[in-house]
Amino acid sequence: MKTKLNLLVAILLFLAAIAERAWGFEMTPVVQAELDKMKTQISGWAGDSVIVKAVTEQNGKGPIAGMDNAKWKTIRRSDDAVKEFQNNAAGKYLKSKFDASGGTFTEAFLNAAQGEKVAFVEKTTSYIHKGSAKFDVPFGSGKSWQGQPEFDESAQTYQIQVSVPVQSGGKAIGALVVGVNLTHLEKLGKK
Repeated sequence: MKTKLNLLVAILLFLAAIAERAWGFEMTPVVQAELDKMKTQISGWAGDSVIVKAVTEQNGKGPIAGMDNAKWKTIRRSDDAVKEFQNNAAGKYLKSKFDASGGTFTEAFLNAAQGEKVAFVEKTTSYIHKGSAKFDVPFGSGKSWQGQPEFDESAQTYQIQVSVPVQSGGKAIGALVVGVNLTHLEKLGKK
């Protein structure tokens, strides 16, 4: 009984630390300016021909038949269906940008027109993001979106998600979502 109580206390302290860390992040003008530069960089990724081609092709197929977010959660990271999103040309492109960032970015995933996945660095929590601001804002308005500081379950880190539209012919055809490491942003804000 005492072991269970100690474990419960440890879990509660850990959760409190997570909440304090995310809520204690201050978005200063310097940090926002750095984040805006990153959005411009990420927009460049979204305009790359590898990304545009992958989204265009996925829009011709639509989501995986019968796949929803509940079913997606049951699929293991080692499953071939997951690996395909990582090993396609767009997944490899995102991975190269992610690796070159030196820890600046915590996740990257690409959505097609119905919010379904096209490619990612690591398996996402959800398969379809239609109905969430990270997809709806860039896809619907053609403008970038920025979330709040948070602990992200799939990336297992403190981050701010930003998303930008993937465009073809001046029209949004998908959205690219990237997590930005809060520790990295804090360091930039202290310079």
